[in-house]
Amino acid sequence: MKKSKKNIFLDTWVMFKRCLTISLRNPETLLTATLIPFCLILLFGTVFGSISDVGDYDYIDFIVPGIILQSIAQASQYSAMNVTADMTKGIIDRFRCMSVSKSAVLIGHTGAGVIRGIISSAIIVATAPILGFRPHAGLADWLLFIALLVLINITFTLIAVLCGTISKTVEGATGLLFPLFILPFMSSGFAPVDTLPSGIGWFAAIQPMTPMIDSLRALTLDLPLGNRLWLTLAWCIALGIVSFAVSMRTYNRK
Repeated sequence: MKKSKKNIFLDTWVMFKRCLTISLRNPETLLTATLIPFCLILLFGTVFGSISDVGDYDYIDFIVPGIILQSIAQASQYSAMNVTADMTKGIIDRFRCMSVSKSAVLIGHTGAGVIRGIISSAIIVATAPILGFRPHAGLADWLLFIALLVLINITFTLIAVLCGTISKTVEGATGLLFPLFILPFMSSGFAPVDTLPSGIGWFAAIQPMTPMIDSLRALTLDLPLGNRLWLTLAWCIALGIVSFAVSMRTYNRK
């Protein structure tokens, strides 16, 4: 017998509150997800800021979007860990006995992960001015910036949920997310693409992190967006749909 839409929404809400409660009981996870990117801002802004040439902009203004993606990636690893823990410790079997909607479990983890990522990103944006970050965005730019951050958070969290469903151990789940930590360094996050070595520069130009970072940078520094925003939307939608579909298939199979 099919569950009604009302029951599915209720199941999703209950699962979301459960996952969010788990996060609130472990505040050190959010602290770690924020502290490491903040230390990166401090390191790159002070050590490399004086020797980096990014044109007419201060280096700290240039690297903040890359740091934000680092913070989102750092926060998303806990979604992967929590999903793997549920998959391997028997709680999923209890949910199946309770006839909980299958999609509600994964959507609940995704929602809680997005909240963690947004909080982590907000802390980075709020504390970056202490180190010299001076955005030039107007109200419309900030609204679009927030919407884009939410979309990127959803995408990263869905990827993390996918890693959590296919991993056999909690440690393995974080290992599968390693590319999310590395890709910002091999993009336009910390140096202009045209200044990178030819091979790395070619990869940086085609990988998804570069248009995401360029879009966030354009919005905070009041630069032309060009086609960066459309590339970002295309990457986020494609990665999100594929990640959720594979996650559901893996969840149902297990």
